[in-house]
Formats: sequence, C-alpha cells, structure tokens
Amino acid sequence: VQLQASGGGLVQAGGSLRLSCAASGLTSTEFSNYRMGWFRQAPGEEREFVGIITRSGGSPFYADSVKGRFTISRDNTKKMVYLQMNSLRPEDTAVYYCAADTSRSVLYHTSPREYDYWGQGTLVTVSS
Repeated sequence: VQLQASGGGLVQAGGSLRLSCAASGLTSTEFSNYRMGWFRQAPGEEREFVGIITRSGGSPFYADSVKGRFTISRDNTKKMVYLQMNSLRPEDTAVYYCAADTSRSVLYHTSPREYDYWGQGTLVTVSS
C-alpha cells in the first residue's frame, strides 16, 4: 500500500488549502476498510494528530486545535482522502501526512503508532 499526499504550499494567514492523499497498491474495497487519518509535524516537534475519518466517510474526529476549521472527506471509489483547511494560522505550518489505520477498532486512534501505512508528507507554510 502506498499513500501519496499532495496539495501543500505557501498561503497567507486566513487562507485555505486542500490537501489530497491518493492510495495505490490496493483495491477500492480494501481502501474502504481502512480508517484514514491526517497528522502534521512542525520542525522540532513530534508528529501531531489532526483528524481521522471512518471507513464510510462519516463521523470524522478532529483535534481541538483544528476543529471547526479543517474538514476531512474521502472518496472510496477513487481511493482518495482529503483535508480541507480553512482559516489557516501560522501555527498550522507543518509537514502534513496521511496515514491508514487497518485495525477494526471502534475507537478513534490518535497516536501515530496506531497507523500502519504512511504517505511521504506535504509541506504547508502559513505566513502571517
């Protein structure tokens, strides 16, 4: 399974970006069995949970720091997951990663150790 994140860039504070994550090496049915998460990592910081979306695309769960500003969605037929980021702040600057959680747990996983596959990351820079 390979994950490819894209869509990062430089944006002014208050602006928006939409990140995409494309999955390959698996069928759409297999992809639909994975919960998908987004994480971010700022320089010198640990990798931080951003949000997770369920297998069907319902009931996303977000970190408090992004709740109300970020939205996760997915298209299982295209094997894609998205992160819409609005009202961006300089503290949102980080490399953003998508990740796949293959477990059948009903609990929301917020630790990077609970994810099995990772994309390479895409850099988001928010200027003040």
